[in-house]
Amino acid sequence: MSFRPITSTSAAQPTVEGAGVKLHRAFGFNEPEKFDPFLLFDDFRNDHPEDYRQGFPWHPHRGIETITYVLSGTVEHGDSLGNTGALADGDLQWMTAGSGILHQEMPKGNAAGHMHGFQLWSNLPGSMKMIKPRYQDIEGKNLPLLEEDDGTKIKIIIGDYLGKASPVDGIAANPQYLDITVPPKVTKALKIDTYRRAFAYVFEGACQFDAASTPVGVLVEKSIDGDELLLADLSGNRTLIQFGTGDEIVVRAGPIGVRFLLVSGTPIQEPIAWHGPIVMNTAAEIRQAMDDLHNRRFIKAHP
Repeated sequence: MSFRPITSTSAAQPTVEGAGVKLHRAFGFNEPEKFDPFLLFDDFRNDHPEDYRQGFPWHPHRGIETITYVLSGTVEHGDSLGNTGALADGDLQWMTAGSGILHQEMPKGNAAGHMHGFQLWSNLPGSMKMIKPRYQDIEGKNLPLLEEDDGTKIKIIIGDYLGKASPVDGIAANPQYLDITVPPKVTKALKIDTYRRAFAYVFEGACQFDAASTPVGVLVEKSIDGDELLLADLSGNRTLIQFGTGDEIVVRAGPIGVRFLLVSGTPIQEPIAWHGPIVMNTAAEIRQAMDDLHNRRFIKAHP
């Protein structure tokens, strides 16, 4: 057994995407080999409808898969092949863009105007970049939930964990995507296959991962008796932690507990040519994709 060391920690950065949606980006567009097989991760948490309701109008994708996980509010979607639908609280959508699709995503807040979800982009190997597009829409009630004796809850978004598996199937990078809640002051060991590249994203509460030089997502101060107290960032701190190799991580929850995503996948280790929402292996393939898009060959139908 070997603990995974922490190789980096960083805060998700505010950015604007789509038609003016304000969100936070944990990683994307820089050093794609660092997170291989993943390309981009966005946290679209917002309490102000004017900052997200313009959404993400029609745009193309080719060569990747997008994973959208909604915590609160809804995301209505449609595409150039005639598919429509909506994701609500706890729902998941895995979209394989493959050879090409145009779609739009329009977030709608809940009754209080709150909207929160995540989108992760996963790369496709060259042999699969031109496969037929498809969707896997999974209602939250169909995602397995492990509830352990110490109060830890592990929702299995993608992949399997401790004998329970998500209904999502046939994914190239063989990812594992877990939504984990650890109660106050509980220490939890979590297994990760050694061949996977892994990161965690803390978005509620506070914790410390073993091998970190300082607690992640917390402030540290001394109590009267000299012990260190972990003071939670109650708004959720949007901290990204990347791990090195090993088969286990250990998380120690702060005084109000912690909630985080734990994501891992098998590196593809292929060249990456990237142009916005299109990711291929070579510059020539990017030029072909843009030519197909401009000459209406990108997909069979066009909005």
